[in-house]
Amino acid sequence: MASSIEPSDPANKDQDGLVRLRAKLRLLYHGQTPEAVRFQLTVLVVDLAIIAFFIATPLLRDTSAYLWLDYTIAAMLALDLVARGLASNHPERWVRQAPVIVDIFILITLLAPTFFFNLGFLRILRLWTMSRSPFVWRPLKKLGLAAYRDTVQAVINLLVFLFVVTGFVYTAFAGRDAGIAGYVDALYFTVTTMTTTGFGDITLPGTFGKLVSIVVMIIGISLFVRLAQLIFRPNKVSFPCPQCGLSRHEPDAVHCKACGHLLNIPDEGEA
Repeated sequence: MASSIEPSDPANKDQDGLVRLRAKLRLLYHGQTPEAVRFQLTVLVVDLAIIAFFIATPLLRDTSAYLWLDYTIAAMLALDLVARGLASNHPERWVRQAPVIVDIFILITLLAPTFFFNLGFLRILRLWTMSRSPFVWRPLKKLGLAAYRDTVQAVINLLVFLFVVTGFVYTAFAGRDAGIAGYVDALYFTVTTMTTTGFGDITLPGTFGKLVSIVVMIIGISLFVRLAQLIFRPNKVSFPCPQCGLSRHEPDAVHCKACGHLLNIPDEGEA
């Protein structure tokens, strides 16, 4: 009598394996278990190391280890992008998000560092995408740092702008009779321009240079003012009022200051 057991379909096995992999990645990237939090903190540390490499790139570009480090970072970023895509419930929507598009662009510059030499300074935007990711703040919330999210994001916005402008000035004006002989000179010019100190020992030549200086001053001062407001104003929490939608309230608020609706703001430990 012939056996009624049919051989399993390899395609079904592969599909089941992919489903299990996506479930595991979803748990690690979005879960609240101790294992997931440890994984998220590990990825956060790796991301910070990548950011440090991006900041130090102008100083490392002429070393023998630069390309090895560059392609290693590219492999790590590609692996993280693939894993985050698999962990997403809607990959087609996830890939269209601005932070993901920025990460893909950064990956391209890493895979072709020579061809995209002049755009390498944009890699620091990775720090901005990190600050906008709930994945980053979830483990930090466990450490009680969620209350400082707005302030930290303001600091990150300032740092990203500082290093993007520094990289642009270094790429566009180094060696062009602007007094910028190296990356430190570009950083020095950016800081003095952002703070409107304007020592005048380094100036960008031509009309284009003046326009760049104006933009740096205007945006730099705006970012400084925003940061000062967050540091010196009373600390508030994000809790949308069910009645009027006002999202910022004092931590001990009982009623909404806009409409008087009764609030039920949870303590930090309850979130």
